[in-house]
Amino acid sequence: MIKRLPDTLVIIFFILIVFTLLTWIIPAGNYDRVLVNGREVIDPDTFSYSEQNPQGLFDLLKAPIEGFQSAAQIIAFILLVGGAFAIINKTGAIDAALQYVVQYSLKYPQSKKWILPIIISLFSLSGATFGMSEEVLVFVLITIPLARALNYDVLVGVAIPFLGAGAGFAGAFANPFTIGVAQGIAELAPFSGMEYRLLVWLIFTLAVNIFIIRYCNLLDKGKRKHYLTDIKLTESAENTDFTRRQKLILTSFGLGLVLLIYGVNSWDWYISEIAALFVGLGIISGIIGKLGMQKTIDAIVEGAKDLMPAALVVALSKGILILATDGNIIDTILHSLASLSEGIPDYASIQVMFFVQSALNFFLPSGSGQAALTMPIMAPLSDILGIGRQTAVLAFQFGDGISNLIIPTSGVTMGVLSIAKIPYEKWLKWALPIIVIFTILAMILLLPPVLFFNWV
Repeated sequence: MIKRLPDTLVIIFFILIVFTLLTWIIPAGNYDRVLVNGREVIDPDTFSYSEQNPQGLFDLLKAPIEGFQSAAQIIAFILLVGGAFAIINKTGAIDAALQYVVQYSLKYPQSKKWILPIIISLFSLSGATFGMSEEVLVFVLITIPLARALNYDVLVGVAIPFLGAGAGFAGAFANPFTIGVAQGIAELAPFSGMEYRLLVWLIFTLAVNIFIIRYCNLLDKGKRKHYLTDIKLTESAENTDFTRRQKLILTSFGLGLVLLIYGVNSWDWYISEIAALFVGLGIISGIIGKLGMQKTIDAIVEGAKDLMPAALVVALSKGILILATDGNIIDTILHSLASLSEGIPDYASIQVMFFVQSALNFFLPSGSGQAALTMPIMAPLSDILGIGRQTAVLAFQFGDGISNLIIPTSGVTMGVLSIAKIPYEKWLKWALPIIVIFTILAMILLLPPVLFFNWV
């Protein structure tokens, strides 16, 4: 039986305490900063030790509010964008579109050869654009009956939304809650480097499709036994109308993503402009969907409330950085990490970053929180090692997204398995091959930005 780990906020607060103690133990030190292309970066040849400035109990207690102040723009971004997506979700457009495809496949079972890749890819797109995660808990109630109707098993029913959205989440190109936050902290334009990220997403989506479809083919040929549980979910796959208004909402959302890409690349949009775009899309969706003012406001509040834990994690994580910075130990930590990396080629250093992020995700399964905790270290470390900050963000993205699919500390992972009544050990054994495939792909995809082009 896997015991539940402490809440993420509890873990972060203990890390705050640890870093307060570290300011008494680790020698203080500083690098000089220089401006390069308008961005302040570390001069790797200027490290020197400085006077110790240990932090006390009062500094520890002040850290959370100072973290809020320091991360105010990112926190506001998370809450506003969360509210905007809640409006879109409230219209039922996304649910209706996915259920429409599901119902079509139930009506025409002979279409399963091509309908499953479409559904899986739609979930992947959802993970890549608005970070579909908890929503998967609802969709498994639809896709498990779908899998049974197509003569597949419960593993397929779970894999369609969970692995599909997970592949998109790990290979995301416009997820505001992981890429947007990480790039903002790394002082990169949010959603910059879109071209390579789109390639990454396509490769991950292709990989998850091949994995699931191959398993389905083995079931069809009788080379694998169906794994069935005693759940009864057929009543969940009800027919849902996909209205003209909902189609218009999704069309406007798609056009909004095109505008986002253009704005980032041509107009130098940053967090404020991107947040404004999503808020605008949310309002337009509410108008098209005829939600009315009160329902729209309720959706915004509900969406912001759902993301409040993530905002708190970001604030506390920023508080850790403030304690370490005021204690003058951040640069000493960076210097030590850089010294450990001496003699290690760039292509090996970026792999170490990836695996460190993967390990941290076990204890901190929050994309936004992990970005806030690690990117203040990983971004300047990448400067020292001569690795582009975009590549450091990609390493974070892979480390967070891939391990999400199997870590027992993820509420979504354990929730999905609980609904489907799949033992964790069974899921781990079945999903491990795709995790290995994703890991190998991630390691390969981290190499071109290091070896062949300067990704900034």
